[in-house]
Amino acid sequence: MPNMSKTHSKVEVTTDEAKVRRDFWPKLRRVLRRVPFATDLIASYYCALDPATPAQAKAILLGALAYFIMPVDLLPDFIALLGFTDDATVLFMAINRVRQYIRPEHRDRARAFLSSGEI
Repeated sequence: MPNMSKTHSKVEVTTDEAKVRRDFWPKLRRVLRRVPFATDLIASYYCALDPATPAQAKAILLGALAYFIMPVDLLPDFIALLGFTDDATVLFMAINRVRQYIRPEHRDRARAFLSSGEI
C-alpha cells in the first residue's frame, strides 16, 4: 500500500506524479474493460493533478494511482475476478481520506472521458 502518512516526502510525490503522468493512460487503456472502478480512478487522476488540490491530498491520490500502474503488485492484475481487488482497495482507502477534494468537476470529466469512446 502506498505511504499515506503526512511524512510523504516531496521527492516521493514528485516521483509518483511523474510516473502517473507517464503511465496512467497507457495502463488504463490496456485494462479498462476489466476495471469496474474506472470513474473513481479517472476522477482521482484529475483531482491529483488539479492545481487547486492541497499537497497532502495530492500525495495520497498519487500514491494510490502509482500503485495502480505498478507492473507488479500484491495480486497480479491478470488474475480473473481478483486481479484489481488490491488496486480498488488502495484507491478507495485514498478516496476516503481525500473525498472532500474530489469535486463534481473531476467526476464529470471522468464520466465525459469514459463516454467519449476515446479509449
